[in-house]
Order: sequence, then structure tokens, then C-alpha cells
Amino acid sequence: MRLTKLFGKTQREIPAEADTISHQLLLRTGMISQLAAGVYSYLPLAWHSLKKIENIIRDEMDKAGGQEITMPVLQPIELWEKTGRAQAFGPILFKLVDRRERTLVLGPTHEEVVTDLAAHFTQSYRDLPLMLYQIQTKFRDEPRPRGGLIRVREFMMKDLYSFDIDEAGLDISYQKMLQAYKNIYARCGLTALLVEADSGAIGGKDSHEFILPAESGEDEVIYCHDCKYTANAEKAQFNKGKAKNDKPLRIEEMATPGIATIEAVANFLKVPQSQTIKAVFYIADGKFVFVVIRGDLPVNEIKLKNALHCQELRMATEAEIIDQRIVPGAASPIGIKGVKVVADDSITSGTNFVAGGNKPDTHIKNVNYPRDFKAELVTDIALARASDTCAKCGGKFQSIHGIEVGHIFKLGSFLSQTLGASFIDADGVSKPIVMGSYGIGLGRLLAAAIEQNHDDKGIIWPLPIAPYQIYLCPLYRDGTKVGEIAEKINGELEVAGLEVLFDDRQESPGVKFNDADLLGIPLRVTISPRTLEKKSVEVKWRMEKESKLLPIEGIASAIKQLIAEKSAK
Repeated sequence: MRLTKLFGKTQREIPAEADTISHQLLLRTGMISQLAAGVYSYLPLAWHSLKKIENIIRDEMDKAGGQEITMPVLQPIELWEKTGRAQAFGPILFKLVDRRERTLVLGPTHEEVVTDLAAHFTQSYRDLPLMLYQIQTKFRDEPRPRGGLIRVREFMMKDLYSFDIDEAGLDISYQKMLQAYKNIYARCGLTALLVEADSGAIGGKDSHEFILPAESGEDEVIYCHDCKYTANAEKAQFNKGKAKNDKPLRIEEMATPGIATIEAVANFLKVPQSQTIKAVFYIADGKFVFVVIRGDLPVNEIKLKNALHCQELRMATEAEIIDQRIVPGAASPIGIKGVKVVADDSITSGTNFVAGGNKPDTHIKNVNYPRDFKAELVTDIALARASDTCAKCGGKFQSIHGIEVGHIFKLGSFLSQTLGASFIDADGVSKPIVMGSYGIGLGRLLAAAIEQNHDDKGIIWPLPIAPYQIYLCPLYRDGTKVGEIAEKINGELEVAGLEVLFDDRQESPGVKFNDADLLGIPLRVTISPRTLEKKSVEVKWRMEKESKLLPIEGIASAIKQLIAEKSAK
């Protein structure tokens, strides 16, 4: 491809709307163009990379036993209402009404549709196991599209669904997909972590995410260096330790003038924050919830949402708190009536806590559960953090940030039972199919690759997913043989089956080198009067500082060998 013919132009300035490195670089390199919030066109350079990612994914899905299909984007909302996931997805679900006044959904995922397919075509245990997949555009009405391709409203996704006769079969399918995903990231030249994750609106009993470590990532990964336990912060289990466990004492009211925070209360009463009880207030599906947790621990809103089985969860406003006749800054569940109380299990592992006095400037000492108050639900709703203690081995947690680039779920039989996808087993008994779901967002993977592979000059593409392998860069073409030799070499490289982006512009060396670094094509091949004096060309890997000269004679074979050696590493 000649750069003068390439659709899309590079930009020198950082676009004001770009809020992540990948967003900036995708716009500056002319790889994407925004049409609306969270809606992008992929230009040729991005599309070249995306097709390479797609081919790698397709190859690994086929090797694992997947059969490729295509399912409708338009889906009857009745399917979603039948499974309850219309409510679970909530406003993220794009809906439209056709001319016959029937409501349809623009598919954000295809569990319902593929289960309906299985119900029609799977009758016997002999039809299983089965894996069906597609690579297709999905739609989600994200409330806050961000990061370019990181969080969008229209995106390309590979979604595979497994169908088995029992949980043991699902475990086998799950492991096949887990390994296939590892292969995909390795073949793309990317480093990905496997972490325990929350299933969210997709559902299912177990799930894992694949996270690409990146400083700009919105996912926090908690891991233990000692035992290798790794989980999303939303899912991570940890040892919370214990507060003092002395003999319960009599409740004692204390004046705490002007003191409203846990830190201030602990300092004033000279007790550790772990000896206090914190009150946090939420609105869950429109209902007020009083959350109680040990003072040194933050609330994990994902765990809380799952515990409440609610679709929408937000912090209560001060007005909503006061409306419940609760005193902000001095609240406790003692004596509270008519309000749902949910407690973290940390309050059960100590005695004589300090809690709010339910009136201004007042706190209470020696509060004990369940002697002094009751909770409708006591469960783990605490958020794990770096430096917390691993529940498995006692080591200290560390954390990194990253971007989710894949998610796999053990769905079980909920959807198949709901939608009538069953089979007749060897004994003639009808049983529900046991399912799994496995997704990868292609555009997000493209953006995450840039987040993980860049410097202050631009992108550093991993060779397997680079738009082109070679950036052919002739300098000072006018009045020299550089142009003639460059044309000849370009032809030889293409005949050798190599992918070349030929910078045939009449630009200065500085402009060309800057664009070469910005675009991040793995191997730059430079031809200039100076190199021609030595009957050579200069070759330089984008990821390396040093360059070297190679003879023009046999250059196509030499470069092909270089690329083969790099690919093998």
C-alpha cells in the first residue's frame, strides 16, 4: 500500500476529546473516526489489524471444536423478558419498535438466541457436546462511552457458546476455551492475566476475565505474589482480620461534637478504625438500604448489588437519608425500624465497636452484633485492596490496573431450562442442556494492544497484529536513484509475500520518521543516498533503538528471514 493512496491522515496534535493513550493514537494515526458518542468507523489501517485479530480468533475457535454461524442482530424482546435479562441489562439494552408495534432488541450478546437455536436442533445426548460461535457487531447503550474503542455502544465481538450434557462436560468445554483464549493472546503478541471475575448481567456461577495490564485500565486486578491467586477487585476474597474480641460491655453513649467521619471518630476516641462500625446508604431498585461494615473496610458495590439481587444501585443522597429520619455522620442500625439493613460479615468477628448515636454529635461505645441490632442479610460485601491479606496463603495482596479483553462464563442450565433447550439422555430421560458463554471484543483488544504497546512517539505494534509488517521509507527521492531503487525493493518485498506500507510521499526525513514511529509498523526499511553509497538499506525494529545495514542484493529474502526470526520468538 502506498501512503499517498492510503485513506486516512496522520495528525500532529493530540485530539482534545481523546481520554486514553489508545484513543489519542488511534485518532492521530487515522485508524478510526468518530461518528457519534461510542460509535466509530474503522479506517484501512485499523481494519487490517482487526482482520488479523479476527483470523487468529477464528483459527483458535475452529481448533477448539467451534462451528461458526451468524445469528440475527434483531431479537424479539420476548426472549429477553422470558429469561429476565431484559431487566438485568436495563437501559444498556437498545430497543426499537417495528411497524407492527412489536418491540425488538439490538443484540448486546446472543445467549437467548443461541439457546433458542439449541432448543430447535438438539434432541439427543448424541448431539452433544456442541460449540457454536460467531464474530458479529453488538450494541450496548453505554451511559458513558469512553476511551475510544475501550467502551463503545457499537462493537465487534466473538461470542462462542458451549452445550454439554452435565457439569463435568461444561468443565471440559470451559478448559478448552480457557486454553484457546490463552493461545489467542499469545499469538497476538500480548500479555494477558487470567482473573476470577463477577458474572454481572450475563449470569452464571463461575466466570473469569482476561486482563491486559495497562496503567490506563479501569479494571483493578488484585493478586497474591506468593500463591498466585488473582481476581478482579470486584470479586476478590481476602482475610479481613479481626477487631478486638473481648467480653461484650454495656453500651455507653459518648459526646462527639463536630465529629462525623470514621477517621475523626477513631482519633477522638483513640481506637483503631477496625473497632468502629461504618454506615453507608444506598438506593437499590428504588428502595432504601442501610449498609453496615467495619470502619476500616470499603464497600464493594458489585458484591452488594449481587447480594441484593438488584438491577440498579446508587448511593443515597443526603436528602434521601434524612427522609428516613437518619442522621448523616452519626448513624447506626441501633433502633432503626422500617429500613432494610445489610451488614458485612466483618461486624461478626469482634466486640465492643463504636457506632453512630443516631443523633447529632453523638456516638455509642460497646456496640455488639447481634445483641444490639439485627441485619436482614450478613454477607461479604467488602472491597479487597492492595496490602490486604490473601485468604488462601496469608500473603499480602498487590494490585495492577488493566483492560478486560475477554470474559468466559459457566452459565449452567438456567437459560436452557427457561427456554426449553433439553436433550434425551442415554436412559431416555429429558434433561436441560448445560451451557457456557465465551466472549472477546475485537475493537477493545485492538485498543488494549496499543495501551500495552506504545511510547511517547507512538504505537509499537506487536508483529502478528500490525497493519503492515514493513514501513518502506525512501529519503531524498528527487534527483537521486532512491526513488527507482525503492520502487524495485517494494516490488520484491510484495512478491515475497511481505506486507509493505510504502511511504512514497515527497516529505522531509523528519516528517517520515515521525510518522513511522507514530504508526508503529514493526520494521522500518530506510533507503537514502547515504545507504545507496554502501549498496545497502537501513533496517530498524520499532521496538529497538539500534539500526543496521543490509545489502540491497537479496534484500527481500533477508527481510523475510528477519521477520520469521522475530515471529518465532
